[in-house]
Amino acid sequence: MREKTGYRAVARGLPMSAKKVRPLADHLRRRSYPEAVSILENLPHKGARLLEKVIKSAAANALYTTKQLDESSLFIKELLIDEGRQEYRVWPRARGRADRLIKRSCHISVTLDVKGELK
Repeated sequence: MREKTGYRAVARGLPMSAKKVRPLADHLRRRSYPEAVSILENLPHKGARLLEKVIKSAAANALYTTKQLDESSLFIKELLIDEGRQEYRVWPRARGRADRLIKRSCHISVTLDVKGELK
């Protein structure tokens, strides 16, 4: 089995569809940590706030674990957006009918790694 490397953070059950968050995540893969955070801070989407929070959490885990790390040496190694639980609600319609309202959620997993070797 392959050894897992990097620093992880996971957020589960976030109240947003995975389909809406994935296009934002596609822009961030393989980018440096400071560049990714600056991109997310300037985007108006709700999904950008969720991604930013998880990426900052992974960076905090990395900096806490290894004291000699610098933020600029981190990059996004892996960024996964998975579908979470779905809640079904009844949406009343005209003439006594009802439609289903599906409230979707997602899971975000981030792995950060170091660009070069530590000094």
